[in-house]
Amino acid sequence: MEEQTSVFQSEISKPLPERLRPKTIDEIVGQTHLLGEGRILRRIIEQDAVSSMIFWGPPGVGKTTIAGVIANQTKAKFINFSAVTSGIKEIRAVMQQADENRLYGEKTILFVDEIHRFNKAQQDAFLPFVEKGSIILIGATTENPSFEVNGALLSRCRVFVLKALEESDIFTLLKRALASPEGFGYMQVTIDDDVLHMIAAFANGDARTALSTLEMAVLNGGYENGRVTVTKETVEQCTSKKSLLYDKNGEEHYNLISALHKSMRNSDADAAVYWLARMLEAGEDPLYVARRVTRFASEDIGLADPRALEIAVAAYQACHYIGMPECCVHLTEAVVYMSLAPKSNALDVAYMRAAKDANEMLAEPVPLHIRNGVTSLMRDIGYGKGYQYAHDTEDKLTDMRCLPDSLLGKEYYTPTNQGLEPRFAERLAQIKQWKKEHEKNNSGGRTK
Repeated sequence: MEEQTSVFQSEISKPLPERLRPKTIDEIVGQTHLLGEGRILRRIIEQDAVSSMIFWGPPGVGKTTIAGVIANQTKAKFINFSAVTSGIKEIRAVMQQADENRLYGEKTILFVDEIHRFNKAQQDAFLPFVEKGSIILIGATTENPSFEVNGALLSRCRVFVLKALEESDIFTLLKRALASPEGFGYMQVTIDDDVLHMIAAFANGDARTALSTLEMAVLNGGYENGRVTVTKETVEQCTSKKSLLYDKNGEEHYNLISALHKSMRNSDADAAVYWLARMLEAGEDPLYVARRVTRFASEDIGLADPRALEIAVAAYQACHYIGMPECCVHLTEAVVYMSLAPKSNALDVAYMRAAKDANEMLAEPVPLHIRNGVTSLMRDIGYGKGYQYAHDTEDKLTDMRCLPDSLLGKEYYTPTNQGLEPRFAERLAQIKQWKKEHEKNNSGGRTK
């Protein structure tokens, strides 16, 4: 009895995320695009047909967990290796052991957590052993493997992209933690679903963060008559965050993104930063905000300041690379830039005008002279005939018509006088004037 008690105490002394780590595919929450019935990664694991692969995804989405499931199901020798604590010496020792295993017909799967932390020399040390089949390498990384893993090594690995968990996935995980004997099933815990949703939203797609937050909240909850009660205030104290009026799937979500967009459009940088903070502090996905800012850069600024799109895309990449909370400053930079930039909706208006005509005149044929005559039959019936190659002309312009005959004379893009757009307006006017002066009935020139 004493031995059983000590084993139990040993288990509950582990952090909650470790105690609840799934041991089978069916216990894994999320990643159904890879692990759902019939999906490729599930088939590979079930058939024990694992080859070298890289798991790429944000923290807490199951990279190490999937590797653990493979370890439980494979007949190969499984070695867990950390890029944080290991160097060339340790790599060589493991590789030597793998070579010996191979002589006895035993496969070795080497799991390298945070493989992006290995430098080029360390990664190169794996390459010959992967090439000759001594090891099957499974790497896990939060960074884009295209940039962080050597090309030669990457080319020998399949890359599986893991997604941030949905809030509903994390809610399911929290419910399981409360009911499971490995979690808090041995305790009487009272916690409303609203509070669980609050924890799930705070975790922002990270299962480890969600379970650690739940554990902290339970350990700091009110205790009375053998029952632990966790309230919203308990969670707020544990996370140092107030539960702001926000629902990422509800009306307030759209109200706040609308407020941000309209504040930037109105060139109100202070208001824009405030609405940005409201969203991020309430747990909004920074990549969602970055995508909306990128749309704004072209919809509301466009060619009045072409740099706006560059700033927005750079902010998105920064958010992807480092995540919250650090990326809040990159989004602030982008939001302030958008607010202060000159405004023009000319590109958005141009597209809407063109889309209206495109939908109403879906069957308009492409003029023969700008079709691509790639076969002799196509050329015989006139594809490409009369095409004018602008680079062969002195002005790099031709009078060739590119719109269908029914739309000749249509104008979609009308520049404003904001920011840099007058330069584009001047160039557009010059082109139109040139074409008017050189217009002729039949287009001639070089066919290409």
